[in-house]
Amino acid sequence: METNENIAKYAARLEIDYPEKLDRMTTFFRLIMVIPIGIILGLISEAGQTVTNTVFLNEAGDVMKSTQETVGGLASGLFAATALMIVFGRRYPRWWFDFSRELARFGARVAAYLFLLTDQYPSTVEEQSVHLEIDYPDVERDLNQWLPLAKWLLAIPHYIVLAFLGIGSFFAVIIAWFAILIKGTYPKSLFDFNVGVGRWALRVEAYAILLVTDEYPPFSLK
Repeated sequence: METNENIAKYAARLEIDYPEKLDRMTTFFRLIMVIPIGIILGLISEAGQTVTNTVFLNEAGDVMKSTQETVGGLASGLFAATALMIVFGRRYPRWWFDFSRELARFGARVAAYLFLLTDQYPSTVEEQSVHLEIDYPDVERDLNQWLPLAKWLLAIPHYIVLAFLGIGSFFAVIIAWFAILIKGTYPKSLFDFNVGVGRWALRVEAYAILLVTDEYPPFSLK
């Protein structure tokens, strides 16, 4: 059984400052206001993804369509490259880790803004009210050389739970949206729940995608 102390020491941690008051106007237009920074995050995380459509006529004069897609992008590329470095090189370069951590931090700030957890427009540099920490691993001591090949499979139970939690989080945001428009505050129980879902997802990401720890993520919102 996971204790609160063990959870607190996990290699990936997320805390978001609870806002006493939230702006009704920016909350009402949040889906519009998040678009510019969302595009920036999308361009970064989906870098390298290509889709090519070609239309041509065959010998019978029929219109044919050819589609070429490169699935993935930066996120999947980082996972694959990190796994290969650990498996074959027993290395996790610090600059590589720092980039992955800062990308995770940026994504968390955008998500917090989208889910109404903060009024602060997401910064590409500053921490703001979203505090995300990921511990740098000692590959030789902390990471099994071959486990990166199986972590995506081992994490399947978490993916299933997170899918249901995501549905709950969606409805929690809708309720919070109305509460903010009426009272100007985010119900604390809903705030803690949504932060907990983000915290859970971060731990799974750290384990199965960023590959910074071999400790199996706890099933907990804490």
